[in-house]
Amino acid sequence: MNARPLSFADILKMNFGFLGIQFGWGLQMANMSAIYQYLGAEESEIPLLWLAAPVTGLLVQPIIGYYSDRTWTRLGRRRPFFLVGAILASLALIAMPNSSSLWVAAGLLWLLDGSVNISMEPFRAFVGDLLPPQQRKVGFAMQSLLIGFGAILSSMLPWLLANVFGLALATSSAESRIPATVHMSFYIGAVVFMTAVLYTVLTTREHPPKDLAAFEAEKRATAGVGHAITGIFSGLVGMPLVMRRLAVVQFFTWFGLFCLWIYFTPALAHGLFGGEPGSESYQRGVEWAGVCLGVYNGVACGFAFVLLGLTQRFSARSIHRAALLVGGFGLASVAYWKNEYGPLLSMAALGVGWASILSMPYAMLANALPPARMGFYMGVFNFFIVIPQIIASAVLGFVVKNAFDGRAMPAVVIGGCSLVIAALAVTWVPKDQADTPIAV
Repeated sequence: MNARPLSFADILKMNFGFLGIQFGWGLQMANMSAIYQYLGAEESEIPLLWLAAPVTGLLVQPIIGYYSDRTWTRLGRRRPFFLVGAILASLALIAMPNSSSLWVAAGLLWLLDGSVNISMEPFRAFVGDLLPPQQRKVGFAMQSLLIGFGAILSSMLPWLLANVFGLALATSSAESRIPATVHMSFYIGAVVFMTAVLYTVLTTREHPPKDLAAFEAEKRATAGVGHAITGIFSGLVGMPLVMRRLAVVQFFTWFGLFCLWIYFTPALAHGLFGGEPGSESYQRGVEWAGVCLGVYNGVACGFAFVLLGLTQRFSARSIHRAALLVGGFGLASVAYWKNEYGPLLSMAALGVGWASILSMPYAMLANALPPARMGFYMGVFNFFIVIPQIIASAVLGFVVKNAFDGRAMPAVVIGGCSLVIAALAVTWVPKDQADTPIAV
């Protein structure tokens, strides 16, 4: 399925749809809490309303992976899933800013997250399908580059529409409480999502199974929900050793990242700027936190170019361990700065780690997976991303309230320490699958 090396242009084409997927994710990450509050949500309700993201990933990705492994159509194996997910996600993006109530928005977020997951999971397997082992690090580094680029554009889009293109900040109509900039951003996001995925679908061909008749016979013999449940369970029990070891790395990685996403903004606004919610100093802290988060996405985007070069000289295992250490110490250092410019350096360091998080674990994993189950195992791998997020949502609030007297900054430090633990855990990933430098 992945016999011949591909050109740099071909690798870009096969990953270009990720730009659209990240554009959808970025709009959601930057705007959903605000949309909920525009529609009347209390701050205490927002974590529960956000559960759609990890829960849909937990449910959707292994199922989509299982069925995409068993699919072959005139459009290919993975591309039908790209296309269906893109259509549904684009419709959800158009509908989201027109939500008439809080619960309509919450329902649309479940639809959006589920649709994005339908597109995203097969993209990971797509790289494993089409690239030979020696090019997979480059393929996943390209995904990291496009993810960073999409995150920067989508996060900044409302600000750009208001400050560069002069779109009014007022609500879009008498019936809507959501600003016109948010409406337009989501409409643009729907177009970008659909266009980017279509570009990959139309420019990148997939290879049929070597024995299509045997493939179809096997699919018929194992059809039905019962076989699907049995297949998923047996796959979980029989995970390759590399995947089990990487699961530990992923758990501590994504627990640390969730500490960042939940608590970095209040940590700066209260801990560094000394503000209380509703005060001018708190609002300045919130705005500056947005700038800092933009820095880490920007550095991740730029460092993805560096990754493309590093993969020619170093193993994915070595790169990932070093990048996680840089990112972990960077995040933990936020607590020790005495002025607002220091966290920019911390977030720059975290951007190095983030670029690797988006690419190197998948490069290590892909070489250890059986090609016939690539999609399924890429979906199961998502368990070790969403489970720590669910645990963090459940326990961090209690810990911050009872152990840290409501202060958010110690939770950010915990996040940095968690990334360092993840870096140390990379050492136990077997060398024979992940630690051999490969010339690209």
